[in-house]
Amino acid sequence: MRVIQIDKAVEMVKNGSIIMIGGFLGVGTPEALIDELIKEGKRELTVIANDTAFPQSGIGKLIAKKLVKKLVVSHIGTNPETQRQMIAKEVDVDLVPQGTLIEQIRAAGVGLGGILTPTGIGTVVEDGKKIIEVNGKNYLLETPLSADFALIKARKADCNGNLVYSLTARNFNPIMAMAAKIVIAEVDEILPVGMIPPDEVHTPGIFIDYVVKGR
Repeated sequence: MRVIQIDKAVEMVKNGSIIMIGGFLGVGTPEALIDELIKEGKRELTVIANDTAFPQSGIGKLIAKKLVKKLVVSHIGTNPETQRQMIAKEVDVDLVPQGTLIEQIRAAGVGLGGILTPTGIGTVVEDGKKIIEVNGKNYLLETPLSADFALIKARKADCNGNLVYSLTARNFNPIMAMAAKIVIAEVDEILPVGMIPPDEVHTPGIFIDYVVKGR
């Protein structure tokens, strides 16, 4: 794990990258990293997230700047710009039930070949997917979701990359930290090793590649 400047972290993200971004309606979203993505004009991104927040916050800022070509999210109802771009076919949107989405990410993080879920059986969600019967009940096989980068937000880190989140701002962040090739954590505070008690660590530093200080 290395502490680096935000611009150096975002330099690693290439046009067309697949990126997981933590947050729930903008809470627990790495705003400084998103702002730097916009500043550097990273384009054709595929974003995996819970939602697209609002037009002027969180992931919504990427949408407003038309830097995203594909979204894998559980809902877009709070962002009319995302809805407009989807209807106009300016962005490709995969809507995934929230529980299924996080389990697909977790499956990638722990090395599973997928998950079985009854959610979506008998609906358009099952189109093109494998149906597996277990004890007389049908389940959809949902495959793992991984990414080139995970951009996550925590309240504090120590110099080994151990993270502590703030209350509900934890949301998808810990699971996403397990499911990407490169994990960049934006934090409010960086502390010396030993200042975070081991039983307060939410994400161990072994999962974190880079830490950046939020603005």
